[in-house]
Amino acid sequence: MRLFRYLLALIVLAIGALWSLQGLGVVGGSFMTGQSQWLYIGIVTMLVGLLGLGWASRSRG
Repeated sequence: MRLFRYLLALIVLAIGALWSLQGLGVVGGSFMTGQSQWLYIGIVTMLVGLLGLGWASRSRG
């Protein structure tokens, strides 16, 4: 179960990073490219992913 939590948190973290990069205009090919709101949404999503990693490392099982 711990592995699943780590994987889920890493996926959320990666999605947040992708959204942030699209918001900055670094990654193209989407309606999100160059839209600053996606930078902020991505940052919040990455923070949720980091909290998830902390939760996964503290939880048992």
